[in-house]
Amino acid sequence: MRSPWLDIPLADYEGHMALPGIGQSQMLALQFSELLTQWAPASAAVIGCAGGNGFDRVRAAVTQRLVGIDINPHYIRELAYRYAAVIPGLELHVRDIQKPVARIAPVDFIYAALVLEYVDPVPVLNNLKSLCRPGGVLATVLQLPSQRAAPVSESPFASLKVLAPAMRLLAPDTLTDRATAADFALQSSRKILLSSGKEFALQVFQRQAH
Repeated sequence: MRSPWLDIPLADYEGHMALPGIGQSQMLALQFSELLTQWAPASAAVIGCAGGNGFDRVRAAVTQRLVGIDINPHYIRELAYRYAAVIPGLELHVRDIQKPVARIAPVDFIYAALVLEYVDPVPVLNNLKSLCRPGGVLATVLQLPSQRAAPVSESPFASLKVLAPAMRLLAPDTLTDRATAADFALQSSRKILLSSGKEFALQVFQRQAH
């Protein structure tokens, strides 16, 4: 099945996420920045990186290798235009994360925010295991059901309407079970509530070092 993300212009996606009534791009960049400060990884990967939201907050002196992975080649091309000259150690890949991530060296930290709602989490978590070093960290952000807001918020960017039929909200407990089966142990979990009424779960897992 063709991914709906292949049909959404980057400008539409970024415009939608940054709308004052939505505010998700700001939230996701803040969580990424805080997690990088907390874990100080030498290498990190962002799954579903789009145009590089939050990449401007990466401290190259600490995180010396930054990997961006996205299914949309236009997103990756724009990200390279924005950041290739200013982020040393930037490494970009056009990949469907539901397929094996061959030929990408493992990293210390993975950020997968608002990605697992659009994929089968079982193969994805197994693929992320191969991308994560033993003892490394996987941080996820899940959208939670809301009584106050539609799963895909209304906005002037009509192209995002194709996401609604593809979205499958994943319960944090279900993700924990799936992640445990893929050798990731839950370290922490908390909820994030936005003014729009949407709620999210930030979960941090650590790959077991066997």
